[in-house]
Amino acid sequence: MAVTVDRAILTVRSGELCVLLVRRGVPPFVGDWALPGGYVLPDEDLRSAADRELREETGLTDLHLEQLATYGAPGRDPRGRTVTVAHTALTPDAAAPAAGTDAADARWWPVADALDPDPAFDHDEILRDGVERARAKLEYSSLGAAFCPPEFTVSQLREVYEAVWGERLDPRNFHRKVTKTPGFLEETGATSSAEPGRPAKLYRRGPVEQLNPPITR
Repeated sequence: MAVTVDRAILTVRSGELCVLLVRRGVPPFVGDWALPGGYVLPDEDLRSAADRELREETGLTDLHLEQLATYGAPGRDPRGRTVTVAHTALTPDAAAPAAGTDAADARWWPVADALDPDPAFDHDEILRDGVERARAKLEYSSLGAAFCPPEFTVSQLREVYEAVWGERLDPRNFHRKVTKTPGFLEETGATSSAEPGRPAKLYRRGPVEQLNPPITR
């Protein structure tokens, strides 16, 4: 039985939740899009293998990862029985990837397009699980504000949550939740007139990392 690692790396680009995919240049699934990943070498631990595969296939490094789940259904890999350990990240530092080694191409894909048609192996299942982890993370942490400029309006922050959660949010309800959660946002004292209507208050990310209560949908 072989062991592999896969990485579901997510970000928000142009108002859409996107995932990093590579086009496979070797069998199986030549030409199909897949999550970055590959075999764990005999002298590697799982995290080292995941970092190496990501670096070799996309050129990206230094991403904060967390382990997502282990996948080992029979037949998930036509080369033989394989168990993969998936890691995920929702990162605001989304550099442009550069394909390398056995990847013929690498790019950020809108999640909706990445799942139609299905990616290689069981990467559709891994991606769906990664998206759900990202959505939950925004409920309980202040990560959403990291996708905004240093000073931002509540509308800009709401757009991040709408992109990740995949649904429209009630503006007034969202404004009340984020401004009433202690330590989540700090007023700057400045306003912005870039949005329709009266000038909107500008905020910065507060000191609290874990939100209590969570920002729920």
